[in-house]
Amino acid sequence: IIMDGNGRWAERQGLPRTEGHRKGSEAVQKTVEEAARLGLDCLTLYCLSNENWKRPELEVQALMHLLQFYMVEERDRLQRNNIRLRVIGRRDGIPDSAWAEMEETKRLTANNTGMTLCLAINYGSRQEILDAVQAIARECCQQIQVPEAITEQHISDHLYTTGLPDPDLLIRTAGEMRISNYLLWQISYAELWVTEKCWPDFSEVDLHAAMIEYANRHRKFGGL
Repeated sequence: IIMDGNGRWAERQGLPRTEGHRKGSEAVQKTVEEAARLGLDCLTLYCLSNENWKRPELEVQALMHLLQFYMVEERDRLQRNNIRLRVIGRRDGIPDSAWAEMEETKRLTANNTGMTLCLAINYGSRQEILDAVQAIARECCQQIQVPEAITEQHISDHLYTTGLPDPDLLIRTAGEMRISNYLLWQISYAELWVTEKCWPDFSEVDLHAAMIEYANRHRKFGGL
């Protein structure tokens, strides 16, 4: 899910943009819990792109505080729902305190066997692909790998999402019709579903609507 429209929602309510992010975290709670209840294998949420650092400093600080707060507050909920946490993206820029809480939540949920909740934080897909290419190039320089033997699976194994299934469905809120540098390799055959609702207004009903529409589509994967 690309969770878009937090700031827009707040502005329409005459509230600070930071309040939109706080309200958006409530939508995260409901969506994650419902996705786990429905038996989804994996849910990946686009929380913070590597371009969001360009936003006003106060807003970025609020996002970091909210991230740290979420990591602590949601541990019991993740455990109750047997959810395993995973985080993808670069470490750069994330405050040590927030990073430490992320690592602790990942550790505490590592043995859970239900849905994987994957949070994309300080994430950009082009950056991810660049990191994978550089890692493979190093293998070639060290003669661990030869270019002719590199496969699509080999590239997938070097992405941040290694070990996770490619998404079947991509949901975007706030009516935006773009991918925004999100999981570009992984969503090659994903179905797209867009709602005009801003993320804070997204509910379990909307998740159900997206999944029902997905179930009614005929996926051909380039065939007939």
